[in-house]
Amino acid sequence: MAGLAPESYVLKQKLHRSAVIDIGSNSVRLVVYEGPPRAPATIFNEKIPAGLGRGLASDGLIAPDDAQRGLRALRRYALLARQMGVKDLQCVATAAVRDASNGPEFMQRAADAGLDLRLLSGQEEAEASAYGVIAAIPDACGIAVDLGGGSLELAEINNGRVGRRASFPLGVLRLPQMRDKGPPHFERSVRRMLRAEGWPGDLKGAHLYLVGGSWRALSRLDLELTKKPLAVLDQHHLHRSALGRLLRAAKRMSVEELQAIPGMASNRAASIGDAAALLSALVHIIDTQDMTVSSSGLREGLLYLALDERTRAQDPLIEAAQFEGRRLSRFSMHGRTLANWIAPLFLEDDPADARIRLAACLLSDVAWSANPDFRSERGAEIGLHGNWRGIDSRGRVMLARALHAGFGGADAEFPAMGDLVTNDELTQAKRWGLAIRLGQRLSGGLEQPLLASALRLADGQIVLELSHGWHDLAGEAVDRRLKTVAQAFGVKWKVQDMPA
Repeated sequence: MAGLAPESYVLKQKLHRSAVIDIGSNSVRLVVYEGPPRAPATIFNEKIPAGLGRGLASDGLIAPDDAQRGLRALRRYALLARQMGVKDLQCVATAAVRDASNGPEFMQRAADAGLDLRLLSGQEEAEASAYGVIAAIPDACGIAVDLGGGSLELAEINNGRVGRRASFPLGVLRLPQMRDKGPPHFERSVRRMLRAEGWPGDLKGAHLYLVGGSWRALSRLDLELTKKPLAVLDQHHLHRSALGRLLRAAKRMSVEELQAIPGMASNRAASIGDAAALLSALVHIIDTQDMTVSSSGLREGLLYLALDERTRAQDPLIEAAQFEGRRLSRFSMHGRTLANWIAPLFLEDDPADARIRLAACLLSDVAWSANPDFRSERGAEIGLHGNWRGIDSRGRVMLARALHAGFGGADAEFPAMGDLVTNDELTQAKRWGLAIRLGQRLSGGLEQPLLASALRLADGQIVLELSHGWHDLAGEAVDRRLKTVAQAFGVKWKVQDMPA
């Protein structure tokens, strides 16, 4: 580590790589993560649609060709994980291997490939998936619904904990046979299965959190049908009223048309009708009105369960923004200082908006290396499409607008976002960005000038105060940006000495 600056040393220490190999009924997948433990970013993601669960409904076996395809993928993944320097590798198998009569043989062959394979029970699978939802949506409250190829898991989530949970043989690979006798018979069959395990019980009407590739494919279809301006799956909201259009579209559209939808996984298109039918049945049985898609599930839940309580309590958005800000900033990280510096202008923001504002401050130096003509666009792109957790579409737009303004786009056209945010919310986010831009100009991207100055809003004017010995920070460039902030608030401005 000789020769590294202190900040670089800290960053190097945090580059920890972990990975999960997930052997599911539809696919075998390797995901490699890097970054802060509470909010690791995906740096490699590959799946092979081995279809290990295809034969379960007919003969209860993993077909030889499918087993061979899956094992070949596992040998590749084991080699890649070693070469990538993965320190913590978890390898888990779920319903297909759990239910197949030749599952033990498959596990032995996986062990021969050098993998320490763990077979999850249905309860463990439900728990891990639910904690994956909590990892991304800490305030989630309701039922995590994880749909895989071989099984469906339900788990109660509330206050960051997982309650009762259950696993049902309702994976998408099993659904076609169950639906042969028509929708009423199918829904009655699903209802009987759930009722036998006491579901929904006192969770009737609970919010549903949808986990798994089939639900994501269904949500891709919804984004295509509704033409949402921000096509981000994570925390995409579905109201009960969406079921009708999804069922009609699934019946009307060919597999080829579904596969042509941007972002649609080709191997999921054929099962969209089955997924829609099951979701419709669950919505009626649980009597829910609202659903939220979670792109975080079993794999992220396994990582979350490996954390200590203190790390679990961290905010995933703030941790990710802090890591990214440190990685891309010019000098030492000062985002929290900047957030405290502009906070007196925004005392009426509620805690949820103050959190987004803090994330914007942590990211306030991430576009400095971009072409000056495109820095504002780069800021908006990072806010809208960054690999963030713990943030919904509205929050992404607010974050993007703040960064867009902070990097010089306050008066430039911002992408239309439909009804995701109000004009007043966009105006407030623009003010955040202008205040951030002032702070960066005053300080030159350093922390100490911010500590030697203060910003406040009082008596109809914004006042910039400078400590003794720091008066030379003021100048024409700072005055211009201070004036711009004041105009955004509709008030006057001045620069003065900080009281002794």
